[in-house]
Amino acid sequence: METVQARDAESAAHPRWLSAGLPLLGGAAVAGGLVLLHFRDPHESGSYGLCPFKEVTGYWCPGCGGLRGLHNLTDGRVLDAIHSNILLVPLLLGFLAWWVTWLVSGFRGRTSPPPLPRVLPRTALWVTLAFLVLYTVVRNTPWGSWLAPV
Repeated sequence: METVQARDAESAAHPRWLSAGLPLLGGAAVAGGLVLLHFRDPHESGSYGLCPFKEVTGYWCPGCGGLRGLHNLTDGRVLDAIHSNILLVPLLLGFLAWWVTWLVSGFRGRTSPPPLPRVLPRTALWVTLAFLVLYTVVRNTPWGSWLAPV
């Protein structure tokens, strides 16, 4: 019962619109970054710097093509974005779902963002790591060249 009263006292002292301010500010920052990506094309070599992994090893990393894919999405070219980095769209949809949850909870008066998975089972971590390594290897082989960024 104390937790309900403490939560009610906190929400009375803390306006709901103020709780939504941080997710709105975060969304505005992401929107600003997307506007920058829309007007400054990352397809031009070196426009946003160079990938350290690619420069050192000569191979595409799992994130290579992500900025180009986001640029393609801001132009409305979904298939080109998927071709730049096939992992981009699922990660973007996951981030969008997390942000909407954060925004809704902010409007409901909660001040903290929804937790990201803090402790994943060890098996899930190893499977994710193995998937990223396999994805990196496959996209750098001739038969996986369709995964290489454009």
